[in-house]
Amino acid sequence: MKALTANRLSDGEVVFWKNGVWVERLTDAEIFADDAGAGEAEVAARAQPTVVIDPYLIDLVDSAGFWAPVSYRERIRALGPTNHELHGKQAEGGGAVEALRQAHGAARSSGRVNLIRRK
Repeated sequence: MKALTANRLSDGEVVFWKNGVWVERLTDAEIFADDAGAGEAEVAARAQPTVVIDPYLIDLVDSAGFWAPVSYRERIRALGPTNHELHGKQAEGGGAVEALRQAHGAARSSGRVNLIRRK
């Protein structure tokens, strides 16, 4: 499973793709089961250069009944600032936040690896 993420240009907020618009919560994001649908969404997202910067796909894993990024970096981005539990998206609490905190996975997302892979 995959989700599409980027940073919003107006304020730098981490956002996720949902049916042609950007939402702030991973729990609201559109989840892609196949590469074709994910690729189409990525192309559409890249057509919004004045809204977001650098949209890319992230790999997801099931965690306590919610989807969580495989990559530790992406879990931090989905939680917001991690300097204090009362800051960012993690301050809302709930099952989705706990699932993100307890998820485990690889060190990198395949989307980012493809950006830095040497040929």
